[in-house]
Amino acid sequence: MAARDPRAELDSLLLQLLGDLEELEAKRAALNARVEEGWLSLSKARYAMGAKSVGPLQYASRMEPQVHVCTSEAQDGPQKFWMVRGGTQTPEEVGPREAVLRRRKGLTRTPEPDPSPAPQDPLNWFGILVPHSLRQAQASFREGLQLAADMANLQIRIDWGRSQLQGLQEKLKQLEPGAP
Repeated sequence: MAARDPRAELDSLLLQLLGDLEELEAKRAALNARVEEGWLSLSKARYAMGAKSVGPLQYASRMEPQVHVCTSEAQDGPQKFWMVRGGTQTPEEVGPREAVLRRRKGLTRTPEPDPSPAPQDPLNWFGILVPHSLRQAQASFREGLQLAADMANLQIRIDWGRSQLQGLQEKLKQLEPGAP
């Protein structure tokens, strides 16, 4: 394969970097809007239900996360983040739970409860009929989490692009005829 012109590669990398910076700035503005919307909806819910009805005293004694952050690292590229809902299984969790064979004929013992039940909706902590503003706050914060993961991916890609850009600039300095 023929090597690309370092100047053309530098130009394309710079354009990609500028596009990523522009996208990061847009996602930051969207995240700020989502968080502000979430807090506004939460304050509306506190007003509708009463200040003492929406607060830390209503939290479950043992909370389970509904979202997990997973990472993957490429050998020659940047690291990536993504969000996984609490009820879904990752590929590492799929498979037999026991290493022994089980007898399937007849039910001789009571079935064991699933060790990882699906996480409950935290809105149920505040009652059955919660105001719509509380659901809006939850949706805003969920969207904010996704935006935060996207922003982390962009920031890593920008940092990786900057290091690639510096490497190409060093390479160009060495290729110039008057370089020491």
